[in-house]
Amino acid sequence: MDEVVDGTTISMTARADWRREFASTLRLAWPLALMQLGQIAMMTTDLAMLGRLGSSVLAAASLAHTVYFAAFVIGLGLVSAVAPLTAQAYGARKPRVMRRAVRIGIWVAIGLGVPFSIAQQWSTQALIALGQAPDAAALAGRYLEGLSWCLIPTWIFMALRGFMAAVNRPGPALWITLAAIPLNVILAYGFIFGALGLPRLDVLGAGVATTIVNIAMCIAAIGVAYAQAPFKKYQVLGRFWRPDWPLMRQLLVIGLPMSGAFMLEFGLFAAAALVMGRLGATELAAHQIALQVASILFMVPFGISMAATVRVGHAVGRRDAAATRRAGYAALVMGAFFMALMVVVVIALRHDIPHWFLGASAAAAQPTVDLAATLLLAGASFFIADGLQTVGAGALRGLSDTRLPLLFAALSFWCIGFVCAFGLGLYSELGAVGVWIGLSAGLTIYAVLLVGRFRWLTSRAYLPASVAEYPAH
Repeated sequence: MDEVVDGTTISMTARADWRREFASTLRLAWPLALMQLGQIAMMTTDLAMLGRLGSSVLAAASLAHTVYFAAFVIGLGLVSAVAPLTAQAYGARKPRVMRRAVRIGIWVAIGLGVPFSIAQQWSTQALIALGQAPDAAALAGRYLEGLSWCLIPTWIFMALRGFMAAVNRPGPALWITLAAIPLNVILAYGFIFGALGLPRLDVLGAGVATTIVNIAMCIAAIGVAYAQAPFKKYQVLGRFWRPDWPLMRQLLVIGLPMSGAFMLEFGLFAAAALVMGRLGATELAAHQIALQVASILFMVPFGISMAATVRVGHAVGRRDAAATRRAGYAALVMGAFFMALMVVVVIALRHDIPHWFLGASAAAAQPTVDLAATLLLAGASFFIADGLQTVGAGALRGLSDTRLPLLFAALSFWCIGFVCAFGLGLYSELGAVGVWIGLSAGLTIYAVLLVGRFRWLTSRAYLPASVAEYPAH
């Protein structure tokens, strides 16, 4: 009788632990997901206003975003490494180590941002050298003259956002992002069209507005982190100029592979767009519609992924192997459930969704509408795999495990995903659908490898060396 009672008690305790984990992950994930959707909203409104200047301007803006994002992704992994470092230190109750992790994140943002921002001032010449039309290159370069300088404030904001999430308080970063959306609309409208007493700068104005908004977000985040409880007790700007090479090396060890994986994924989708362009304008337009839907849906599991990094990092800092495993699995289940639900919605609305993007021109572009609907149907496995891979990667980042996932990314995205997309897209009757089958195959293999890696590590009660072991000086 006692054994049964004890066994029941253990079972009830385990269920309670799982409920608490799901609740904690959800509390972290939803503001982080909304922040990502806010970033998408700002980019979308910029492109919508630039589109009113003509299709050539819109095309140049898309080209500029490609150049900008290539630089942005390099720093993205490095500043994102602040989240697992601060989460592990928080779990270990080492506030000084948290401050040091934020400090080196800001160092990296400035150290990379200055040369990258300067280099993008010569984007026009670089694009012409790469074979782009001079007119398009000139417009893209003018946009980047204003846009490039938002790298530093954006990266610093991301480092501070990771710190806020690590202390279970992502709310202020969310409110800053939500406040930035209408500010971006007002400034972009004013600078692009010369309204509201602002000078007319056309395409340059969109870049200037984005930079101003990101500087404002960065300043607001610094102010909150420095002056508002519970952040101010960590004194994130304290001893700002003090060197911290051991922790810098740790950030590079974690962050550089993250940047590499992001670049491989970004490169795969850029290559897929080039393949679609070879198939024809209809295929490329349909692909962009379906991919934009995927990008919007991706923001929610990406928020869950960031929450997984924090929750796993907390458990690692506490040296709690069971909680580490539970945190990762709870996030994976949450991400898979959301994306499965979205697949049902997308499939049901697949014929209507293209009309939302094409508007009044949808009637004259029926082949694009039909193909986009087909791609959305073919993307069912794509959506679920995309959600699982980002959450799996986030859980592994909480374990400071990023080097092997970089190899997984190279294998999945390029040896499998690109080869399949290129072959099926150009050398089979599947065409555009074949490209999406290739993308789905790459993402699925990547998701399986990442989830398998997390399962293998946590089944061995694996706990990595963490910043919790660093001297708290």
